[in-house]
Parts: sequence; C-alpha cells; structure tokens
Amino acid sequence: MSFSSDIKTELSREFPEAYHCLIAETAAIILFAGTLMGDPEQGSITVETENVLLAKKFLRLIRRAFDISVDLKVKKGKTNLYRIVLYYDEYREAGSGDKFSRVWHETADWEEPGFGKSLLEYSCCRRAFIRGAFMASGSMSNPGKSYHFEIVCADEAQAGIIKHIAETFDISPGIVKRKNKYIVYLKDSEAIVDMLGIMGAGSALMKLENVRIIKDMKNSANRQSNCDAANINKTVRTARKQVEDIRLIEERMGLDRLDPALREMAEARLAHPEESLKELGDYLDPPVGKSGVNHRLKKLSAIADSLRKKEK
Repeated sequence: MSFSSDIKTELSREFPEAYHCLIAETAAIILFAGTLMGDPEQGSITVETENVLLAKKFLRLIRRAFDISVDLKVKKGKTNLYRIVLYYDEYREAGSGDKFSRVWHETADWEEPGFGKSLLEYSCCRRAFIRGAFMASGSMSNPGKSYHFEIVCADEAQAGIIKHIAETFDISPGIVKRKNKYIVYLKDSEAIVDMLGIMGAGSALMKLENVRIIKDMKNSANRQSNCDAANINKTVRTARKQVEDIRLIEERMGLDRLDPALREMAEARLAHPEESLKELGDYLDPPVGKSGVNHRLKKLSAIADSLRKKEK
C-alpha cells in the first residue's frame, strides 16, 4: 500500500461525534467527489469514487447525520467505480423528501450567502472538512523519497477554501494550476506533520516523524563526514605549506641560524610532515601544547615569507 492509502485507511475510521462536524465532513466529500443536479426540491446528489473506503464512510456519515440509508452501486472494471445517489423523488415517495432537502441545504448549498462561514465556523469542523477533502481528492508521496502533500480541486474557489482552512491552523500551502485543476500543496515536512495531526491521522504522523528522524540522522552524519574530510584536507594543505616554508629556510639560510626553539620545531615538522599540531607538540622537549606549536610554525612561515620577498 502507498503512504496515501495508509492515511486514507486511517482516516476512514475517524468519525466526528458532534453533528456539525458530521455535516462538515459530509460537505467536503460532496464538494470534492460529488455532483449536484436540479435543486433541493427535485434534484439529486451523486458521489462517485474509486475508493471503497470513502464510499462506505460517506454512507455512514449520511446515516448518522440524517438517518438516511442509501444504496451503494458498483460499476466493475479494471478499477471499480463506487456510486452513491440521493434522489429527491425517491425520498418524496417514501414520505421523507424533507431529509433530502436537509442534506442539500446543510451540506451542499455553497451558493447560499454565509453557507461556508457557518459550515466552517468551528475549528473541529474545519478539521473534519479537511479530512473529508483529503479522502476524496488528496494524496501524499512516500516520505522516504520526498515530502509532498496535495489536495486536487476542481476550481480556484475550492482551492481557496482549503487554503483558508489551512491558514487558520498557521499552515501556508501553495496553489498551482495543473491542466484544468487547482492543486493545494505542502512540501515542508513540518507543515505536513501538522496537517496530518489536524486531520486525525496519528499513525501516519508518527511514521512520517520516524522517517524525518532517520533522514536527519543520515544528513547529520553526512555533514559530519564532509566536515571531517574538509578538516583533514585543510590539515594536509597546511602541513604541506609548513614543510615548504621550512625547506626554503633550510636552503636560503640554514636551520642552524634559527632560534633553538624554532629550529627544534622545524626539524620536528620535517620529520613528521603528516602529524597534527597536538601530536607534533609531543615530539618537542619539553612537549608543547597545540597553541604553542601553532605560534612557532607561524613564526617560521613569517621568516619564509620574508625570504621570498628578498628574493623578489
């Protein structure tokens, strides 16, 4: 199973307790996977999906919120298509046409002024709505390869709803147009972790956090390895320069003309060209610390530079 499938499987088991949250999640599924025909008095609401978990969850949401039982039809093929249709006429004949009207007015009437504001007034409802939208039209890449969370929207208005909801939780998603669709997306791993928490996908959140920890550890190890390699290269270059300086002094003036401490330092470096400053100091009598060794080598470098200037 893909990481997206894992998330949707987990979300399919999450059901709000409050009526207003049931309405919000139902509304999201209808908006992102549904089609409206007609009007509240003589129309239909159809939800189609290839995800059986979404289809079954929609049926349960409708049943819990409106006490309506609906048939689930399956069109079989390479990929099964699950279809759920609510007809006004069917409920009218059963003497419960008002239930259909309620579903329409409470979950699908986005043209009604103030509908969206009322539907998404509470943060718990916004969480439920995002959950329904992701189940209907969302996906996420395998975090082991990349961080990419998205919800595909039919138009700019839908994308604006998702972006607004995310921003109420201090998450700032991007929007990009892809062909005739609008994609609301996240690429920041911390923002995706927050979004999974908002939707109620706790297990997926923990899996993502584990991947992030492992990646951070590997990146840290690589950085340390690169740093160590850079330090080694720097040490080698510095030591090579020190040997060149000492050879120049030896050739131009002779080491015996140096101060005894500098002469001892020069001879130690020539004898041990690959040793670090700390290790080099142990060869002196008495031993000298790293800073002392560095100080003496700088003096030798200054003498060599002076000789080079005279030569020029």
